[in-house]
Amino acid sequence: MEHHTAHLAGTGLHYVSAGSTGSPILLVHGFPETWWTFHKVIPLLAATHRVLAVDLRGFGDSSTADDDHDSATAAEDLHALIAHLDLGPVHVTGQDISGGTVFRLAATHPEDVRSVTAIEMGLAGFGLEGLADVTHGGSWHIGALAAPGIPDLLFAGRERELLGQWAFPGLTAVAGSITDADVDEFARTYARPGGWRGAVGLYRSMLGEGDDLRALAASSPLTVPVLAVGAGGGPFTAATLGQVTAGEVTAVQLDGVGHYVAMEAPGELAAAILDFVRAVDAATA
Repeated sequence: MEHHTAHLAGTGLHYVSAGSTGSPILLVHGFPETWWTFHKVIPLLAATHRVLAVDLRGFGDSSTADDDHDSATAAEDLHALIAHLDLGPVHVTGQDISGGTVFRLAATHPEDVRSVTAIEMGLAGFGLEGLADVTHGGSWHIGALAAPGIPDLLFAGRERELLGQWAFPGLTAVAGSITDADVDEFARTYARPGGWRGAVGLYRSMLGEGDDLRALAASSPLTVPVLAVGAGGGPFTAATLGQVTAGEVTAVQLDGVGHYVAMEAPGELAAAILDFVRAVDAATA
């Protein structure tokens, strides 16, 4: 795996690449993650594909984000990265809160995208906002991230404890799959100055972009092949993607696996992705 930084208009995106042949696969992390969430999956995909795993703006080793950062900006960053590398169309794989970013990319720049794989992913306007409703089982962290000034007040300086004692243990089903070294790597970049701004921007987007995404889905539903990978969230991902896709959604359910699929079940996830992209490539050859 090789590390790079693409210097684009307004930002620098860090990404990791591996593999030199086959159709390209772009991996997009969620929260509280970085490209590192895919480090076990990348070698499995790179045997037959060119693979890139990106740190979204404001995450990992990419440039920090501005206060007005949102999923639309993140989607345009990916569009610029694909153009910069002359990479498209790519098989885009997104996890968790990157859903709005990945959907916007595929809907507004269909020339960039060969297929979409969604892992444990929802969309604003299609039920994801419910995760912020603590009175019905939602999580407190969404409102905390979206509240101005609160992430720096509560989270800065406590990254290791927050990730290692709450975020990962609470949603992991496969014991030992996320190690102390993994938590250290994630915490390292969230602990940099402005390290929470990427997450802040995407969660603020989630709470306000429902109408926008519903309108986009109505005018530009996904027409590329779509794979929904569910695990701890059950059929939620497939049900969501079915509402924004013009065709059929291929669904895979990984039982006994929690939310962090790429870390908990890298072999099963890689096999599902490879089977899917192989079929897509064969159909479009």
